[in-house]
Amino acid sequence: MDEVAGAIADPVRREILTLLREQRRSAGELADRFPISRPAVSRHLRVLRDSGLVHDELVGRQRFYVLHPERMTELAEWLATFARPSGWEHRLDALETEVYRTRRERRAQDLQEGETA
Repeated sequence: MDEVAGAIADPVRREILTLLREQRRSAGELADRFPISRPAVSRHLRVLRDSGLVHDELVGRQRFYVLHPERMTELAEWLATFARPSGWEHRLDALETEVYRTRRERRAQDLQEGETA
């Protein structure tokens, strides 16, 4: 998870991931989208490849990069723990709390009735 978080910390790498979300792209096509040198883009692609977020495919003399979004799942799940439930999630959580409270009260009442009998 730390490797993925480090890889997506850079805005250029996040933009590369966004571009790859749409379709696989060649290194040259990606480099043309940024005002930085091709070697700099290659270094960003290496970081993304090393983290497992992308892999490259050699087709003829062209190298294409493909996104692996499943590598972000663990990080996304961890980040989601910080989101507050809203809408239906919040209401369902409240309903679950009420169900457990009611069950507890019924068990306590059943125990009291069993002791007095």
